[in-house]
Formats: sequence, structure tokens, C-alpha cells
Amino acid sequence: MATDAPPPSKETHKLPTTEEFTEVQQSAEFGELRRSYRSFAFPLTVAFIAWYLLYVLLSNYAGDFMGTKLFGNINVAFVLGIAQFITTFLIAWWYSRHAGAKLDPKAEAIKTRMEGGA
Repeated sequence: MATDAPPPSKETHKLPTTEEFTEVQQSAEFGELRRSYRSFAFPLTVAFIAWYLLYVLLSNYAGDFMGTKLFGNINVAFVLGIAQFITTFLIAWWYSRHAGAKLDPKAEAIKTRMEGGA
């Protein structure tokens, strides 16, 4: 029977102690990793929630505006609804680029050091 799971790694890694985890958590390097994540994720999360709530509020309280036909059977509500999906995918794409460039290298360096590779 075939599985999608990769074969188990033959490499053995040193398991960090509780003290080592605490030390890393308090390090400047880990603090920088958290700041880098938070400075990207929090503002985008707040902006997206505000954008989503604007859409919901407009849908509930500005029916005439949302029903304004732009062309054919396409109205403002439809365009803004599609924009919600586009925004979601753009944020996910942007985050994956940010994580690959800024977060992953820092996290990998910490992981390698903790597992005894450096």
C-alpha cells in the first residue's frame, strides 16, 4: 500500500532542553523573528478585517449603493465580493514571499542551532 508520507529520516537530532528553549525564546534573534512576523501579519490582518467589515456594513446598510449596476448584470456588490477573494489570495501570496525571504531563514538558523547543527 502506497502512502504519501516521506520515509523516516535517518538523521538523529539532539532534542533541546527546556532551558535551551527558554534561552532561545529570550534571545535577540528570536525577538527579531517575532517582530518581523508581527510587523507584517498584524497590520495586514487588521486591514483585511476592516475591509471585510466595510463590505458587510455596505451590504447591510447601503443596499442602493451596492445594487448600483456597473455594466450588464454586474453591480458594485459583485465587484467588491470578487475583490474580497482577490485580496485574500494576494495577501496569502505576499505572506508566502515575506516568509520565504525574511522569516524562514531566521527560523531555520534557530532550529539548526537548537538541534546541534551549529
